[in-house]
Amino acid sequence: MPQIPSPEVNQRHLDNYLRTHRRKAGLSLRELGMLLAYADECAVSRHERSKTQPPILIAIAYEVIFRTPVAALFPGMRETVELTIEQRLHRFEEELRQRNGKGSRALQLAQKLAWLNERRNIKGA
Repeated sequence: MPQIPSPEVNQRHLDNYLRTHRRKAGLSLRELGMLLAYADECAVSRHERSKTQPPILIAIAYEVIFRTPVAALFPGMRETVELTIEQRLHRFEEELRQRNGKGSRALQLAQKLAWLNERRNIKGA
C-alpha cells in the first residue's frame, strides 16, 4: 500500500510553526523536550526544522501544550496529506463507477458513492 508522501518529497510543504509557538511561550528546546518526555532537545529540534515528523502522540502533545490544532502547527504536512488523500479518493470513485453489482453489492456500491458525493458537497460548501 502506498504511503503518504513524507514532507521531504516536496520542500514547499515543510512549514510548521513549532519554533514560533515555542518561542512565544518562552520555552527552550530542552524544556519542550522535557515536557514531551524526550531525554534531550534533539527530537524537538528535528521537528522544528522539519527533518523528521513527530509520532502521532507527540504531535497531539504539541497540540495540548500550545493549545493549537495539529493541522495549524503543521500546515505543510496537512496540505501534503490532504492532496494525497483527495487524489486517492478521486481514483477510488472512478473505480467504483466502473463496477457493477447486484443485490447487497449494489447497495454497498451506492452507499460508497453517496458518501463520496456527500463528502464532496460538504467540502465545497
